[in-house]
Amino acid sequence: MAKEKVLFVCVHNSARSQMAEALLNHLAGDRFEAESAGLEPGKLNALAVEAMQEIGIDISQKKTRDVFELYKQGRRFNYVITVCDEASGERCPIFPGISKKLGWSFPDPAVLKGSYDERLQQTIGIRDQIKNRIEQWLRELAVTPVR
Repeated sequence: MAKEKVLFVCVHNSARSQMAEALLNHLAGDRFEAESAGLEPGKLNALAVEAMQEIGIDISQKKTRDVFELYKQGRRFNYVITVCDEASGERCPIFPGISKKLGWSFPDPAVLKGSYDERLQQTIGIRDQIKNRIEQWLRELAVTPVR
């Protein structure tokens, strides 16, 4: 069976979409092929990298990507899932051939306040929210996540 293609989109492709991509590939990589991109690609967020390393997933070598470049390339996805706020998600292009566009809003680690350790703990909380939402979505699709 061919894997369903999923694109996670956020503003900078620096944290939320990168974590979502890695988590879906980790939890259900046998069924899905996840990628991520941003509306205005930035630099990979060190907090996201550390939060993912804490659970044994290395995203440190990932590059940020531009969602509009993927669109121009004619890339096709079964699902496009925005993980930024709703207003930013509305700026995402409509990809040809999409089965579903979903919007899951999560806080942006780039705007967190506090010490590095406080921001890391908040980013871990965001990572866990994303993981829980992906697991819920997999249950809705009747896909058993790998533990």
